[in-house]
Amino acid sequence: TNTSQAVKLFDIILEESNLTGNEIVYDLFCGTGSISLYISKFAKMVYGFELVASAVQDAMQNAIHNNVKNAWFLKGNLENLFRENSEAKELESPDIIIIDPPRAGLHSKTVQDIINKSPDRIIYVSCNPATQARDVALLCQEEYILKKLRPVDMFPHTPHIENIATLAKKKA
Repeated sequence: TNTSQAVKLFDIILEESNLTGNEIVYDLFCGTGSISLYISKFAKMVYGFELVASAVQDAMQNAIHNNVKNAWFLKGNLENLFRENSEAKELESPDIIIIDPPRAGLHSKTVQDIINKSPDRIIYVSCNPATQARDVALLCQEEYILKKLRPVDMFPHTPHIENIATLAKKKA
């Protein structure tokens, strides 16, 4: 709904990802692949995951139209995808996970799956800071530390924002 701010949002995601071109990135709740495709030229491979079949089809078409060869999209419910989908189970482990969930935030099973995937960094984008805070607290209980929060005013003249939380794996 706000194209110029969307570019700023995507630039912050890219900056916080700190990509070198060698990383495997998972983009959870990827929708039509906007974030995946935006960062793909800076990563080794980007895998997008989305529940809505038509959005996954659109993401694949968007990759083709933009000549992106290092992005792949899978349909599935993130509450069980990494435990029940054979294709998802066989993917390379992620170095970075980008999360942009619906307002309700993450299911507890999804939080545990993210922890089990053990990425070095997590970039969590949310339009609901309350559910984001809840989920970040769960992620930070043992494995991760919150490094930075960056709000982006995607919805001018309203009280709503997008908020980007950057988490890093705790050092042993």
